[in-house]
Amino acid sequence: MNLAKLCAARAAEGRPVTAGLIGAGKFGSMFLAQVPHVEGLQVAAIADLDPERARAACREVGWDEARIAATHFVTDGAELAAMDGVEVVIEATGHPRAGTRHAQAAIAAGRHVVMVNVEADVLAGPVLARRAAEAGVVYSMAFGDQPALVCEMVDWARSNGFRVVAAGKGTKYLPAYHEVTPDAVWEHYGLTPEAAKAAGMNPQMFNSFLDGTKSAIEAAAIANATGLSVPEEGLAFPPCGADDLARVLRPREIGGQLERSGMVEVVSSLERDGRPVFRDLRWGVYVVIEAQSDYAAACFAQYGLPTDATGRYAAMYRPFHMIGLELATSVLSAALRGEATGAPLGFHATVAAIAKRELGPGDRLDGEGGYTVWGRVMPATRAARDEVLPIGLAQGITLRRAVAKGTALRFADVEIGEDEAVRLYRDCLAMA
Repeated sequence: MNLAKLCAARAAEGRPVTAGLIGAGKFGSMFLAQVPHVEGLQVAAIADLDPERARAACREVGWDEARIAATHFVTDGAELAAMDGVEVVIEATGHPRAGTRHAQAAIAAGRHVVMVNVEADVLAGPVLARRAAEAGVVYSMAFGDQPALVCEMVDWARSNGFRVVAAGKGTKYLPAYHEVTPDAVWEHYGLTPEAAKAAGMNPQMFNSFLDGTKSAIEAAAIANATGLSVPEEGLAFPPCGADDLARVLRPREIGGQLERSGMVEVVSSLERDGRPVFRDLRWGVYVVIEAQSDYAAACFAQYGLPTDATGRYAAMYRPFHMIGLELATSVLSAALRGEATGAPLGFHATVAAIAKRELGPGDRLDGEGGYTVWGRVMPATRAARDEVLPIGLAQGITLRRAVAKGTALRFADVEIGEDEAVRLYRDCLAMA
């Protein structure tokens, strides 16, 4: 609240909030579309491997030539992070290793960081957030993306005295999706490969959403930012609509599907037989809360909250999220308030790389959404104990021994050096 007022005041003073964007893909383009309409916000620079593509993205979202000419375009995200006149660096590449490099460069230069790149956040966010705090800058999750919206709902619940029983998001899920490869992804989206290619859609990126990896990454980010637990054996993806959240997402001991209270879970918009769930939450987020008094429980009923049969468990939800169209909230919060819209508080969860098929020595891993592995959320303590390979490091490396389908890969299974990304991840494990 009041961000628009604070931003307008900066504009009146002649010193607008200035952002630098790394990665002018879909998320970044959605943010760029809104910038001309936010009084007191400017994008000073954009970094992209193809600056002409970035300029074209600006034109596509409605920027005029004067605004484009006033913006610096570079190819190096670290160069952007060090530029004078950039207050907030937005990392939107989606590449975990690149994201960690860019965040470190921004922190070293005294810039706030908004980490759209959830892959990088789950790989090394707790350490990056700690380094940012030591440097006196903000490290923030990206508002508009589901993890930050869930964090907002969890904070709302806790700050008003409710016990958080469960929190998470919705998605389209069936168990068979874990085995889908980029070759077969478009049939699940109702598209032909030709139509998807014509639209410039990346099959591996879209497959990450389908095969469960992206949900696992976002669940881990929520857990690390809220302290909520993740299921021991990975997300269960129970079919559940908005009206049934309070009944389904409560502990098993009272008839729900959670291992215990205080969990992150993702609900499916499909029944296991493929039928659509009634009033599904595919695009939304939710929190299930528990009343801590009979009086509060009675108020749930009086004010129409959807509850379980006991009346003590209730759900609040947001049916949609608007991705980059909402990202300015994070940028302005960091610059004007010095506050993150969600940030890792510890290292509670990671995402294990799971073999999609029988893998053998010499096989090369292709990472998130690819042909070789998918991602399953896992408690960080278990990952540390078993030396599990995270999905964020499972790209461009080679197996040294066979791994059975459905098995979590370990560091001992692959050829991998101790580079900066690996060291950051190990520093996170030390926090588990």
